[in-house]
Amino acid sequence: MLYPSIDKLLTIVDSKYKLVHVASIRSKQMLENHHFQMNEQEYKNKKTIGRALEELDKGLIKVITHEDNE
Repeated sequence: MLYPSIDKLLTIVDSKYKLVHVASIRSKQMLENHHFQMNEQEYKNKKTIGRALEELDKGLIKVITHEDNE
């Protein structure tokens, strides 16, 4: 089973497409800057894309929508 579950993540982000977009941006940031928001031992996933989803699940990433900017 994948962690975190997509059903739980879709309560945070309103579409699968936005979820993929946010996770890919954060994953690239991790690869480029080697900056993690949690200790590396706390992550269950080894790959950055999974770690980005974990950060989103724990509320460490805030998703800003177009409606929030207005």
